Amino acid sequence: MAAQLSPQQLADKHRSTLDQALDAIRTRAYWSPHPEHPKAYGESAAADGLAAFQALRGTRFELDQPGTDGWTGGEISPYGPALDVEYPHADPDVLLPAMRASAGAWREAGPETRALVCLEILARISARTHEFAHAVMHTSGQAFLMALQAGGPHAQDRGLEAVAYAYQEQTRTPAAADWSKPQGKRGPLELRKTFTAVPRGIALLIGCNTFPTWNGYPGLFASLATGNAVLVKPHPRAVLPLALTVRVAREVLAEAGFDPNLVALAVERPGEGIAKSLAVRPEIKIIDYTGSTAFGDWLETHARQAQVYTEKAGVNTVVIDSTGDYKGMLANLAFSLSLYSGQMCTTPQNLLIPRDGIATDAGDKSYDEVVADLAASVSGLLGDDARANAVLGALVNPDVKARLDAAAGLGDLALASREIAHPDFPDAVVRTPALVKADGARKTWEGAEEPGYLSECFGPVSFAVAVDSTADALDLLRHTVRHRGAMTVGAYTTSPETERAVEDVCLEESAQLSLNLTGGVYVNQTAAFSDFHGSGGNPAANAALCDAAFVANRFRVVEVRRQA
Repeated sequence: MAAQLSPQQLADKHRSTLDQALDAIRTRAYWSPHPEHPKAYGESAAADGLAAFQALRGTRFELDQPGTDGWTGGEISPYGPALDVEYPHADPDVLLPAMRASAGAWREAGPETRALVCLEILARISARTHEFAHAVMHTSGQAFLMALQAGGPHAQDRGLEAVAYAYQEQTRTPAAADWSKPQGKRGPLELRKTFTAVPRGIALLIGCNTFPTWNGYPGLFASLATGNAVLVKPHPRAVLPLALTVRVAREVLAEAGFDPNLVALAVERPGEGIAKSLAVRPEIKIIDYTGSTAFGDWLETHARQAQVYTEKAGVNTVVIDSTGDYKGMLANLAFSLSLYSGQMCTTPQNLLIPRDGIATDAGDKSYDEVVADLAASVSGLLGDDARANAVLGALVNPDVKARLDAAAGLGDLALASREIAHPDFPDAVVRTPALVKADGARKTWEGAEEPGYLSECFGPVSFAVAVDSTADALDLLRHTVRHRGAMTVGAYTTSPETERAVEDVCLEESAQLSLNLTGGVYVNQTAAFSDFHGSGGNPAANAALCDAAFVANRFRVVEVRRQA
């Protein structure tokens, strides 16, 4: 097909951005080409984005991809309205062969062209950030500003980061080399060698409900940049953001002279459960998945033909030993527990507090005082309903609400959840977090039956766990990470010895650690190009976003030797 975007045009537009991304993953310094502020996208961007989103509602989402055998949909916003968007339903026996047929020219294009095409896709998505923000908001329940930032620039950053790592790993080996081995008095042995990064095959992206773009873009762009076609299977409650992504990708690929079937969409009918059947098909060679431990374990066990990258459940823990900024600690924890109603894989769940209390700059505080003060801090943060709606968003699905409703039966409530009305969306389910007191005595978790707080309680439920000592807290932390996994660990201490001990646990158990956060950075937030999301070294996830290991196994280097 005729290219409208030449390699030179792509290079002129995006090569400097790729170079800056490569420098950022090397230095780990702050950098982002995607603005966070809503007004950075132009005076009319907010109105235009809302209008574009509204225009999608009640329509058929045309993609012109092979194998469409019907239409399906059914998304209902966590804020109440039905989206009424219908998406093409694909016959995989038709679509997958078409995707395989698209791969040759994409492989031959080489790492740089593939990276630059990916950057053009991201640039066009970035230009429509406000439209994507509404799509993310009304499928995930995130408040608008969070949907704009996390679903827009932060997701785009993670996608670009994956492209940078993919380019770096593919170009680590030179494309060609002359080889000469001396043979003494005889002439040397001489060969001309070429090395080509060859994709594994079709990648399957299984999207999640809460962060469809943020969790989806790393795998999508890592696979595409390493030469693989990508089949995007969104969560049935969060199709629209990834459907828009697929549409943009197909448009850019076609304009750059490639087969648009390198990226395609697979939407399931209600109750169809196509992720399982797709995951074990022989054409699928890579799988990216974010979701429950049960299905993640199933994929790792049964999708043996594929390289599987999973982010599953974990029990994130904060050790509270002491602090030099008691007020700042409480405020930081309160926001971390409240953001997006705790519906983040990085939200702290268990706060381990010595039952004899902690030393602070405001004097010694007992366990009960710490818990009461934290409850008061959360209540103060969310006391104004307008601010609460902006922080909490809406509960993403009925399962989260059911867990929250059951919190009263898990222990003494230090903070009960309350219902908040949303002025613009009366059907939205908005709830403040619940804080439950729990006994963390060693005998309660070393026995045959683990206590309830050692299971992930996804959503706005956290546990103030009373432990006998900081040493016991560290042992419980180790036990939790080793057996349940953790995406994040936090700790507060003024003791260098305790700080080192916490660090040792996290190094030994491969858990990402944040120490003494009291300002505007929170344990449940990570920055692309600098922070690693997950480690791949504990049960919460088998991969990190992003590192070299996340991209390097998506391709193989094939060598051709020729007599010189």
